[in-house]
Amino acid sequence: MLNIRPAEVADLEAITDVYNEAIQTTNATFDTEPKTKSEQLRWFESHGPKHPIIVAELDGIVVGWACLTKWSDRAAYSETAETSFYVKQEHRAKGIGRALKKAIIDEARRLGFHSVIAKVAEGSDASIHLNESFGFTHVGTLREVGRKFGKRLDVHIMQRILD
Repeated sequence: MLNIRPAEVADLEAITDVYNEAIQTTNATFDTEPKTKSEQLRWFESHGPKHPIIVAELDGIVVGWACLTKWSDRAAYSETAETSFYVKQEHRAKGIGRALKKAIIDEARRLGFHSVIAKVAEGSDASIHLNESFGFTHVGTLREVGRKFGKRLDVHIMQRILD
């Protein structure tokens, strides 16, 4: 049974494993080197009540996570957050990403955000489709801003204004 809940420090190893797998096998993140435990702890601690991290547990095992991140440190952007989600490879295309995306949007709404943003790398058609299914629209493309696996990649910016 799938359980979505707030992340705890005890989840950090599983969160890191999911993220490192994405770093090494996908364009979903533009990080290129696996993260260490200390790097991930700093990342975890940079989030908090206003920018939560949530996890998806399947039969008690963390198989994915999502978070809200500050869009910018400038005060005028305080009602906008970036959404991110990652699912362990063997659990993709089973509705876990959808459940995480719904839960993190619900959190954004509960926390009073007005706008949420998703940055989606070129070639991530499933992520584009998932974001569109939640009402995100394409608002721009940053051309060739990243290089991963020997290829220059565009990043699509998608946005949803919350009700």
